[in-house]
Amino acid sequence: MSKINAKAFGLACGVLWGCAMLILGLIDTASTWGDAWGEVAASVYLGYTPTILGSILLGIWGFVSAGIWGLILAKLYNKFSK
Repeated sequence: MSKINAKAFGLACGVLWGCAMLILGLIDTASTWGDAWGEVAASVYLGYTPTILGSILLGIWGFVSAGIWGLILAKLYNKFSK
């Protein structure tokens, strides 16, 4: 089996989830559509509020957390695929 580049996979996960969190935060800021989701995000990611600055912070938190989890996942996959 081929190995996964753990750094690249972690970065890809971080970019994807960070952008998704940023977009969802901006939707929550601009409308009432994401109010329930915003409450969940605020309980998971410290400092999130439905503002533009809060959405940027949410995107950064999303990037960091998904990047770390993606890195861990790729390393575990490489270890177990031997």
